[in-house]
Amino acid sequence: MKFGLDRLLADPALRAPLKGRRIALLAHPASLTPEMTHSLDALRACGDLNITAAFGPQHGLRGEKQANMIESDDYTDPVHGIPVFSLYGKVRKPTPAMLDTCDVILVDLQDIGCRIYTFVTTLRYVLEAAAECGKSVWVLDRPNPIGRPVEGLRLRPGWQSFVGAGPLPMRHGFTLGELSRYYNITQELGCDLEVIPAQGWRRRDYFDATGLPWVMPSPNLPTLEGALVYPGQVLLEGTNLSEGRGTTRPFELCGAPFLEPRRIVHELKDTPLPGVVLREVGFEPTFHKWAGEFCRGFQLHVTDRRTFKPYFTTLAFLSAVRRLYPTRFAWRQPPYEYEYERLPIDLLTGDAAIREAIDAGRPLIELEAAWQDELTPFLHSHKNFWLYE
Repeated sequence: MKFGLDRLLADPALRAPLKGRRIALLAHPASLTPEMTHSLDALRACGDLNITAAFGPQHGLRGEKQANMIESDDYTDPVHGIPVFSLYGKVRKPTPAMLDTCDVILVDLQDIGCRIYTFVTTLRYVLEAAAECGKSVWVLDRPNPIGRPVEGLRLRPGWQSFVGAGPLPMRHGFTLGELSRYYNITQELGCDLEVIPAQGWRRRDYFDATGLPWVMPSPNLPTLEGALVYPGQVLLEGTNLSEGRGTTRPFELCGAPFLEPRRIVHELKDTPLPGVVLREVGFEPTFHKWAGEFCRGFQLHVTDRRTFKPYFTTLAFLSAVRRLYPTRFAWRQPPYEYEYERLPIDLLTGDAAIREAIDAGRPLIELEAAWQDELTPFLHSHKNFWLYE
């Protein structure tokens, strides 16, 4: 199996259209060759590519920042002497001045298949800015590590934010290369776009089918297991419940000091949660929510990837907690990812409907049926953007 980066490095014919052009790279810590060489170092060593700048998304080019809304500064790379521009700092969309340093932007990011993962929004902003400034974008594709399933409410009009830049469901089923095609066409961006697909990857595969070690694309996703549950567990960021930040298993662990796990299990007994076991645990976060306090809750263990529904599972958990602890459970208040008015949970789900339904005690099965109906047109057009069987 070869990723887009590997193919570009190995094939002079693929690189030929880049000859004589100034190239910038958008990358992060998981932008690696199979030999664990960072893509910036590998491309600079190639010999026939003129790498003139780099961009870093949230958490930075080298992964130097830990949590949300902790910004990175621009700097000069100490090894290669080129400017590194932060797209999670003073700006989140490349400026014309930044783009004056290049003719082509290579995008080499490991996504995790979830709409709210901010690299997805950064990609859209890069496509838009490149189109406005007459620059080209080449996406060096990598697998979607959590496979092809699609799940969750689509982002509704008017609810765009940095955790939702387009009408995608929570779990979108695209690779980043496919997603760039989707954005470019459906949002009519008009970017001069090229995608170098991965070779040997199938849509039904998960990341471990690559045979390569998992390298965390962001500081709080140290395991593939965390990525599997992320499209649901990230909703906990919109609440006062811990999503496991400050532990060694972020997003796999969840809880709060006031929870009673066995009572929650009893509350969920009539709600089927296929493909997952909620194991009772206790943990003490070292930072973030409930830092230094003993939390009771669960670790999610995925037992069947084919049937597991991360979005539904976490919403079932949230609904049970909301019913059992109406005075202690709370929706997190702004700010959140550069939004200062709208509730974080609404930004995460794609509008206010999910929160309002949970507050009203509506059955989760009804909510799932509603978002499945809304997914129908998306699923009909989904295949138009596929690059893999």
